[in-house]
Amino acid sequence: MRLNAIGILCSDLEASLGFYRAVGVPFSDFDPEAGHYSAELGDGIRLMLDGHEIARSFMEDFTTPQGNDLMTLAVEFGTPGEVDAAYAAITAAGHASVREPFDAFWGQRYATVADPDGNQVDLYAANLQA
Repeated sequence: MRLNAIGILCSDLEASLGFYRAVGVPFSDFDPEAGHYSAELGDGIRLMLDGHEIARSFMEDFTTPQGNDLMTLAVEFGTPGEVDAAYAAITAAGHASVREPFDAFWGQRYATVADPDGNQVDLYAANLQA
C-alpha cells in the first residue's frame, strides 16, 4: 500500500486553483467545464482538487462541507526569505492569513495561510538563525 494522492473538495475551483498555484503547485489553467484537477507534486504524489458538483455526481447524500480544522497541508521552501515572499504574495492576492511569518522555536521560519475554503496551509523553511 502507498498513500499517493491528497484530494480537496472546493467550493470555488477557480479561486482554489489560483491559491494552490501561488503556493507553487503546477495546476493547469482553469476550465469552466472541468470539475477535477490533478497535479504531480513529485515522487508520484498528486494533489487533486474537485468541485462540489463532482462530489454530488457520485455521493448520493453529499452535503456541503463546513470547514476543517483537523488537517493541514505543509509546503517546504528552501530559505526563510522564500517563506516570507510566498506569504506576502499569497496574502497580497487576497488569500487569508492565519499566522504571519515567525521564527519558530523548533528551528523553522513558519507561516500559515488559508485556501479559499478555509483549509490551512503551512509555509516553512529551515531557519539556521533561530
